[in-house]
Amino acid sequence: MKGGKAVYESLLSACREDGALLFVLLDPDRFMGNAVGGFVRAAEHAGVDGFLVGGSLSAVTDMTQVVAEVKSATTRPVILFPGGVHHVTGAADAMLLLSVLSGRNPEFLIGQHVVAAPIIRRLGVECISTAYLLVESGRTTAAEFMSATKPLPRHKPELAAAHAMAAELLGFRCVYLEAGSGADEPVPDSLVEAVARKIEIPIIVGGGIRSPETAASKVRAGASVVVVGNYFEEKGHEGDLQAFSDAVHGTQRGKPRNDPLSSHTAER
Repeated sequence: MKGGKAVYESLLSACREDGALLFVLLDPDRFMGNAVGGFVRAAEHAGVDGFLVGGSLSAVTDMTQVVAEVKSATTRPVILFPGGVHHVTGAADAMLLLSVLSGRNPEFLIGQHVVAAPIIRRLGVECISTAYLLVESGRTTAAEFMSATKPLPRHKPELAAAHAMAAELLGFRCVYLEAGSGADEPVPDSLVEAVARKIEIPIIVGGGIRSPETAASKVRAGASVVVVGNYFEEKGHEGDLQAFSDAVHGTQRGKPRNDPLSSHTAER
């Protein structure tokens, strides 16, 4: 997935070839240390397509060192998942420039981005503009608390679809449907399907995914990328990497009306 192409274009190409991708989210506060290199190598061997590094509440101040440690153990893309301006580093292959579009807090819609923009330009890191849509998950998650925003109701898929359509019209390059770290319930399949029917940009789904079967169900619903984090922070779950990889890569991605990675546009 690396080479002369930008990371985003490489991810699109990989989705065309594999149907859907599996990413692992590494929270530096809980997943770093002496064992991280071994885990990252095992994940790549199992077929994990890339790594997100960061989190909503990470207290790590030297993200450059953290990213460098992960990059030294893998040839897969390492993408920053910043919880704030202090996480921005040029060491990553790219970063998700997240805007919490599900909320109405101006700091996380545009405020932090204005502060970060000169730093990002100076570092030259590739940005993937991402509409971050928090979805109700059964408990208050760190992302919800730190962003001071209410999540989208899980039983209102049409509301999530409208937010995703707005994101596409505003020029975002992907939509991240997030139940949140440690969520009781993942994003409902019906909500993923509703979004997939209405937009043509890739859909990332994360939060509360604790089994290969659940990961596969998100792909069938229309996810282009499935993100698993908390599950692999628990001891003894490293052995499930292959099962998650097989589930994501072996499941046909559902696109009832359109496919964001195809060469044609379906009727609306």
